[in-house]
Amino acid sequence: MKTFVFTAALTALLAIAASAIAEELVTLPTRDGVTQSFVLSTPDKQKPAAVVVLFPGGPGSIKLRMEDGRIKFGEENFLVRSRKMFVDGGVAAAVMDAPSDFPQGMDDWFRLGDKHATDIAAVVADLKKRFDSAPVYLVGTSRGTISAAAAGRTLGEAVAGVVLTSTLFLGGGRSGQGLSGFDFTAIRTPVLFVHHAEDGCKFTPYRNAKSLAAQFPLITVRGGEPARSDPCEAFSAHGYLGKERETVEAMVNWLLKKPYPNNID
Repeated sequence: MKTFVFTAALTALLAIAASAIAEELVTLPTRDGVTQSFVLSTPDKQKPAAVVVLFPGGPGSIKLRMEDGRIKFGEENFLVRSRKMFVDGGVAAAVMDAPSDFPQGMDDWFRLGDKHATDIAAVVADLKKRFDSAPVYLVGTSRGTISAAAAGRTLGEAVAGVVLTSTLFLGGGRSGQGLSGFDFTAIRTPVLFVHHAEDGCKFTPYRNAKSLAAQFPLITVRGGEPARSDPCEAFSAHGYLGKERETVEAMVNWLLKKPYPNNID
């Protein structure tokens, strides 16, 4: 399968915390007449120890595009705005957009289905080629956990593990069922749950994450900044506002098999 990469003026070197980060927009053909785009953030002069595929919440559309020779996309989501923190930890980060046949975003049924898994499999294969078969993890937040969990189940050992943050345990509205009734034990690689104890979103109750702690590792986050958004939006405990760096560092340590905290206060 041929890969189409828009290379003109797509690599931006950013000085963040004294470390250089390269960013690139990548577009892959995945299904007949369909493409999947993602923005890839990498350490500029360091081989990443692992790669994370990041699935934003909501409809999953970040409107990834080029404007005036620069990469543009919505950066409000927790995982999107925190992507460079993964890179600071030596991990490459690929932030997924919605596929070209769902430009306005994806519902839960699509996220749970085979077509979405096909798109994700193409991205995982591309990342493994780029980074000499470095382990690739799927990381989702809120509604993005549907994509990460479902693809983790479908792709099996093609991915090294799955991280689910602010998991959408309950369905609601016209978007679909969420992960209600999902069998997390069907994911054959390691699974980590991350959840804020004060998450006020009715679809992502902390009690559901706590109930799974006997079967799966759980990182519980507390505190942070006062909410500046709806409880189900990114600038609240649901999006780890004010606790982004500590939360990402704990996730990075887990996927790199280093000691990590079970509680972040």
